[in-house]
Order: sequence, then C-alpha cells, then structure tokens
Amino acid sequence: MKNIRYGCGNLPLHQSLTPVDSLLLPFSSSSANANGTLGEHAKMLWCVAKRVCKAVHICLRKYRTQIYFYKQDKKGTRYTRFQKRGRFKLYKQLFIFLITLIIFLGGILTKLPFSIELNMAIASQTIQLPLSTRGAKIVDAKGKRVLLQGVNWFGIETNTHVPHGLWRRDYKEMLAQIKQLGYNLIRLPYSVQALRSSDVSGIDFSIGSNKELEAKTPLEVMDLIIQECDRQGLLILLDSHRLNDERIPELWYGDGFSEADWINTWIELAIRYKNQANVIGADLKNEPHGIASWGTNKILTDWRLAAQRAGNAILNVNPDWLIVVQGVENNVPGQKLKNYWHGGNLEGVKRYPIRLSRRHKLVYSPHEYGPGVYNQPYFLEKNFPKNLRDRWQIGFHYISSQSIAPILIGEFGGRLSDTSSPEGIWQTEFVKYIGDKNLSFAYWSWNPNSADTGGILGDDWQSVDLPKQQLLSQLLDVETRALAFAERSVGKLAVRGASPTGEGIASGPLSVVEGGNGGIRGVNTIASSLASVQLNVTTDIYSNWETGFCVSFKIKNSGTNKVDNWQLKFNMKQAVINNSWNANFQQRDLEYTVTPLDWGRVIEANQIRDIGFCANKQGNDYQPTQIKVI
Repeated sequence: MKNIRYGCGNLPLHQSLTPVDSLLLPFSSSSANANGTLGEHAKMLWCVAKRVCKAVHICLRKYRTQIYFYKQDKKGTRYTRFQKRGRFKLYKQLFIFLITLIIFLGGILTKLPFSIELNMAIASQTIQLPLSTRGAKIVDAKGKRVLLQGVNWFGIETNTHVPHGLWRRDYKEMLAQIKQLGYNLIRLPYSVQALRSSDVSGIDFSIGSNKELEAKTPLEVMDLIIQECDRQGLLILLDSHRLNDERIPELWYGDGFSEADWINTWIELAIRYKNQANVIGADLKNEPHGIASWGTNKILTDWRLAAQRAGNAILNVNPDWLIVVQGVENNVPGQKLKNYWHGGNLEGVKRYPIRLSRRHKLVYSPHEYGPGVYNQPYFLEKNFPKNLRDRWQIGFHYISSQSIAPILIGEFGGRLSDTSSPEGIWQTEFVKYIGDKNLSFAYWSWNPNSADTGGILGDDWQSVDLPKQQLLSQLLDVETRALAFAERSVGKLAVRGASPTGEGIASGPLSVVEGGNGGIRGVNTIASSLASVQLNVTTDIYSNWETGFCVSFKIKNSGTNKVDNWQLKFNMKQAVINNSWNANFQQRDLEYTVTPLDWGRVIEANQIRDIGFCANKQGNDYQPTQIKVI
C-alpha cells in the first residue's frame, strides 16, 4: 500500500496520509488552534476516531466492500482508478453511521463550531499568561511578543457603577462584538467610590444575560464581566480612572480619598484577581495633571514616586501583573516640549525612571488626542501634520526606541477619521505611527457616549462606526468583517440613533410605541418657534427602567442654510440627570438650558445633532416637557 495515494473524487490528498487520516483530516483542521496544533479535546477525539475508523477499514476490507482507490504511477503524473468488489450494503451503512457518530462527538467534545471563526474565538489561548516585558516588547510566558490591541469600555467610574450601554445591550453580546472586531484587550476604568458602593444603575435586567447582574454590587458586576471576558478570550487591564464618581483628580489622592485608599484598593484587586489570569495588570492612575510632577522628589506631587510605591505594593501580593504608568502634563525638570495632554508627558523617564521590585513588569502609557478634543497650538503650526512624529518621539516613543520599556497608548480617539479635517488627519497619522512602531493601544472609546470623541459603536449601541473601525483595522490581526450586530429591531421599532451614547428622554404628549426589553420609546416632533431657523427636535426615551431612564434629542436643520449657536430648553420635575453627552445641561429651578459643545454649535442644512442624558427618577412626573429649540 505504500505506493498508493488516497483521495476523494479527482482530488488526491497529501501523500503521507493513510486512508484513516484522509477521513479525519477535516475534523483535525477544524479543531486546530491558531498555531495549527490540536487542543486537548481535539487530540482525544483524534485518537478515538482514528482507532474506530481503522477498525471499520479492516472490517470493510475483510468483507470485500466496494472501495475505489487512486494509484499514482511512478512518474507521479497520472492517477488510475482500480477497485475491489464485494458485498456492499450492510457494511457501507455501518461505515456511514460510525463516521456520522464521530462528527457528532467531535462537536460535543470540542464545544466549538467547525469554522474559521474557531481560531478567533480561542486566539487568546496562544498568548501564554502571565505577561512580562523585555526591552521595548511585551512578551508572554514563552517569550513571544504580544501586541495589546484594545478598547476602553467606561462606566464603572461614573455614578452608574457599571459599564455603560447595559440599558440597551446584553453584556455578553457586547463582549462578543468586541472580540469579533479583532480586539484582544479591554481597558476597564473604575472609581474607588464605585468599588466601595453597593448600588448599580443603568442596567436593563430583562435583556438576555443582564439578569445575572441583578442584585449584584459594582465589584460583583466587575467579577462577572471579567469572567466572561476570560471565556471569550479577552484580556483585562484595570484602570484607576477616578477616586470619586465625578471627576478625574490631578493627583492620586484628594476628593475625600487618601493615598492609602488608592493603594489599598489596588492591593484588594490584585489579591481578588490573582488567579484570574486574563486580568493582566494595573493602570495605576488615569491622567495625572495640574500640579502633578515627575522627578521633582516632592513627596506630595511627584507622580513617579507615588507610582513606585503603588506598583511595588501590588507586585508584593501579585507578582504576575504588569504595572502601567502614565505620564504627567507638565512639571518635569528640563522638559523640551510644552502643551501636553493630561498623562501624555513622559519626558522625565530617561532621567528619572520608575524603579520597581520586578524590573520586567513595567509599561509606560501616554494618552494622545487631536484637535476635536482641544485645539492645541501645534495643530495650528504650518508644518502640521509633519510636526507630530517629532513630538511623539520626544514625548514618549524614545522610551521604546531606546529599549527602556514598552509603550502602551492607553487612550487616543476622535470623532473624525477622514483625511481632510484636522482631527481626521491627526487620527490617521497617529494610527499609522502606532502601526509603524508596533505599539500596543487601547482606543477611547468603545462607548458612543464619549462627548468629545464618540466611540467605535454607533449611537444605537449596536452598529459600528465603519470609517473609524476601518481605520483601526489597519492595526488589528483580523480584517474588518461583518461589522457586527447591524441594526436590530426592539419591539416594533428599529433601534437606530445618532448620539454618542445612544440614550434618550421624551417630552410632551408622547406617542408611545411598544418597545422591547421592558422599555418605552416615545417619539415627539416639535417645530421650533423660530420659523427662520427651521430646526426641529425629536425626543426619544429609548430606555426606561424602574429607577431611571435615558433620552436623546435629535435636532435637525430642515432649512437650506446652516444654523449657529443654537440652544435647547425643556422643563423637568421629578428627575435628576446623572450622565449627559454632546452638550452642557444647566438647571435653573425646573427649567434646563442645553448648550452644545464647541464642535456641535453649527448645524449644516439637513444635518442632525444628537444630544441626551440619563437620569434618576424622583417620582412619576419625570419626563421632560415644553421642549423647544431657540
């Protein structure tokens, strides 16, 4: 049999395959992981199936079942069919039955579909945890280079105490979409206040797996999200984003919390997740700025010294974690550049490096934004955008290029990703830079309700901002495919929004339409009293639960000329706003005046601006009324 080459139809298989191998080849390839090796379940299946098929093969030969083979001539240029004839019926049926049984058992044992998507679902298993550093690289336990390519999913650091969007989506579905788009990391912000609280809000528990989050504390919700990330092959970087739920402080203490509160929270988390391997590290403090310094040796303001204290305390109880340290804004002795973003100035690392008890656990992490967030002076220079790469090299990348430590871009993002607007040009250039330098990153943000940047998700919390994802896909290991979770219907309505949060509130006499997930959606169009302006506002309560609701206002310019410096006014009695997007909401008694952010002040002809908020109910009369644009 050594000179015989087996195949199906006219397509010969590999010369080294036996008849049994050729039968099992489809199952082995579909059970392989991303490196082409078999998982433990698949190996077990292979051994069992191979023995069964070999026994059947011998049985069939014994009873001279009709089988066709292909014989290759000595020159290897021609295949000649020859056959053995014999009784056929019973043993052919037995053969087919056993092969069918093998396929069935394969689906159970591997618990994975026979598809290309399999390799993506278990891709994280090719990263051998824990992670460490080697020069400018992050490496896994086998020394293989790892690029962290992630998103920021915020919300735990706000007064909802959970990641945002759970009023609209199943949290497991949300994580699956992140994975599907090619990301391998979630940077998960929290506040110390949230983790000490027992209350959560902003979750529709009637949506799918969200019922698992009911009656849970913020920390227990975090547990479940991290565990689900582990199941789906996503890594977690924890981020101490705020101390209280309201703002990002300049320093690592303040707002009613001490340094001990900050460090002790980190120690508690490091112990809690010590055996949760997909939690890879601690981003010690979000965006030190203001009076925060680097290398000044002032105990109250030198962020470098504080980071060392916290990092070593964490490594003392959990030596596996990466310690991620951001920069400052200013106050670095001898710094060359001005006008840094909060946390973006790492010039001081060369003269005043962080020194940890475990050298190979340190990662530096600048934040970088474009003119859509704030129009820094260097965006207005004549040599923009050619001036950007020199700034990035001086500000942070020298750390990587000199192999001092790896760089993880902890935040960057913007609304525009075109090649003509200043923000689009900046973002395109920075994505190219990240790719050219092989840097890890976490994009800000996954959420659409980041007021100045928007997110990867559309305002409905389900569709994807295609131009932005296409830009980011240049950095990812997979191509942008079916951009996940296209428009879905909720009840009788198609959920589709236009605001960075995808949340909304209703006003006036509402036309209530049946909504899914226990929510109420109202649609009410009110013409502006200023006919010359020709602005219309559509109010939509798209999420409504027992203690709160979310509403969006979509302001459309139906005229032929652009409108500038518009405002929205409404009354609201028994509700308190806890989160808003794309505008500033100012209250005076029962009346609210809403002013758009700078980028949204102008509404071109036929353009729509989307603003909104979420609020806590204080009674039954909570809906906004008397809504008008002026």
